[in-house]
Amino acid sequence: MLLKPNTFPIALTLSFVLPLAAQADVFADRLGQTELHDASIEHAPNDGVVKLYGAGGPHTAFRQVADVWEEMTGNTVEVVAGPEAAWTADAQADADILWGTAEQAMTAFLLTYPAFDHDNVEPIYLRPAVIAVKAGNPLGIDGFEDLLADDVKIIVTEGAGVYNTSGTGVWEDVAGRLGRLDDIAKFRSNIVAYALGSGASYQQFVDQDADAWITWPNWPITKDDLEMIEMSEERVIYRDVSIVISPNADPEAQQFVDFLVSGEAQDIMATEGWQR
Repeated sequence: MLLKPNTFPIALTLSFVLPLAAQADVFADRLGQTELHDASIEHAPNDGVVKLYGAGGPHTAFRQVADVWEEMTGNTVEVVAGPEAAWTADAQADADILWGTAEQAMTAFLLTYPAFDHDNVEPIYLRPAVIAVKAGNPLGIDGFEDLLADDVKIIVTEGAGVYNTSGTGVWEDVAGRLGRLDDIAKFRSNIVAYALGSGASYQQFVDQDADAWITWPNWPITKDDLEMIEMSEERVIYRDVSIVISPNADPEAQQFVDFLVSGEAQDIMATEGWQR
């Protein structure tokens, strides 16, 4: 029997599309289904201490804000930062507040912490991607286009599907901002290390004697051996930092968050590149 033209391709396509549509994978279906989640841990953060957990970066500015708030109120704030594996068990037990250093990072965090409601996530600050270079800027790097030259050694932060970091995809966003494939190819050829997390990126920058690192302002601002080069307006991209409060948090947690976005706190956060 002869098939009419195109009959077989259409039927074949439908046979694959329909089962896939029925197996859609969504955030809500994965809550608590991570390697780090421990269902045996009771989430009981109401212990008289406001505890914040998240990735390194915002923590230095958060700590400055917390110091002021503690002096004002007499309440205690603990700011715990670093690789998630180092603090996840404690956070599952007693975190009042989680922060995420990018939207995708916060969403990934909350798969492990189902006690927190994704609908209550609040973006509170924003920062631009920048270029970190060696102190003194020996190559005279002035902007992104200088990173496309031959033999420039670049570090990028990339989660690579195995690590939750705000740097995931940032270098590609910047390199592809103008819609030129060649920019991505040239930049990629200069990458000497894909580091899992910003702390690892900084170490690679030192170890590899690199020339440039696509990162966030707080790193070159807080490191004496780094200098910051801002992106041009046509290149720059932003990521936010967001917070979410546990429904079982200490009452003072909301008070601290309110102060964290106050005018006084904004002035402190701005010293490390955070904007509202």
